Amino acid sequence: MNKTLLIDLDDTLLGNHMDDFLPSYLNALSKHLSPFVPPEKMVPQLLAATRLMEENNQPDCTLEKVFSAAFYPALGLRKQDLTEVLAEFYDEIFPSLNYVSVFRPEAVQVVETALSAGYQIAIATNPLFPLAAVKHRLAWAGLPIERYPFKIVGSYEPFHFAKPNPAYFAEILAHMGWPEGSIVMVGDDPRRDIVPASQLGLATFQVNATKPIIQDQQAHGSGTLQDLIPWLESTPPEHLRPDYKTPQAAIATLRSTPAVLDTWCDQLPAQRWSMQSRPPAWCPVEILCHLRDGDIEVNLPRLRKILSSYNPFIPGMDTDRWAEERKYILQNGWQSLKDFTAARLEMLAILESLTPDDWQRPARHAIFGPSRLFEMVEITSAHDRLHMQQLREELTSISV
Repeated sequence: MNKTLLIDLDDTLLGNHMDDFLPSYLNALSKHLSPFVPPEKMVPQLLAATRLMEENNQPDCTLEKVFSAAFYPALGLRKQDLTEVLAEFYDEIFPSLNYVSVFRPEAVQVVETALSAGYQIAIATNPLFPLAAVKHRLAWAGLPIERYPFKIVGSYEPFHFAKPNPAYFAEILAHMGWPEGSIVMVGDDPRRDIVPASQLGLATFQVNATKPIIQDQQAHGSGTLQDLIPWLESTPPEHLRPDYKTPQAAIATLRSTPAVLDTWCDQLPAQRWSMQSRPPAWCPVEILCHLRDGDIEVNLPRLRKILSSYNPFIPGMDTDRWAEERKYILQNGWQSLKDFTAARLEMLAILESLTPDDWQRPARHAIFGPSRLFEMVEITSAHDRLHMQQLREELTSISV
């Protein structure tokens, strides 16, 4: 059985409280950039750009792009003006900030024990820093990325959402191909780690549980970092499997799909769009077109129909045949992604406006029989997970 851990970094694997670290970081960065911009202008603008990253909900705009659009123009600079200077900062100055952090030897022991036990691990740190900075912080924790096979590490380059958005945790899992089996989020912060991961439907373990627990959002387990492995071993596996069957989980999943597709497609060589690893398995552009037409011609009309009439009949549709009939393999991948994202954002806007009663509106499906609006949406989110699994497997099967 697959076993997955999403583990927070600061104040979980590494003693690095942001209230202590941030002033030192800002002081060092502002001093390094002072030949280009006065600290009294740079620091407020950096904090404002960071807040915009935390608030971002757009699946077609990475956090790095959000930051760059808010930071550089406001200072009268271009990104390329500071590219080399910032690289120098993270290579030479940032490592000296390790004096603010506290090495936790138990973190290395827990990670190594979990890996030996067959867990795959993602570093679920808030992705507000560039990867270069996160690599240093992992090294401070005794967990250098070159030595430990983390499946993905949170940073602002590939990610579109930040904590406490539940879509951030969905984005991590989508990058991993929506793994089956047990999945546990391990973190110290109830608001940023425990609550949003629980909203997605994940089991959670709160480390160093000194921060107040939010009512009705208590972690499944809690204790010291050393308590994690015994807790995992003593907890029945079925209690650690995710439960995505809530509106919040469905919305987070549906938002994560175009976000991860945006990152994957940005890294995709032109010839790989229409390359099939195992014909007749679908190639990337066929999967994209399938998701696009599913939203435009099935999911959105079905959603509107349920909301506009009482207990409507929902016909079944065979959309798989469209791949051949519509010659998806010859279509433009980037345009397909753009059209899919636009349709998905339209759907998300409707879903986020629903009342609890709306989610329970009845419908009659040709295949599933009596149903509810939520069940129709949950089918769509499960369909997303299936095809993201398929696409990840496809992309990792052939290197170009």
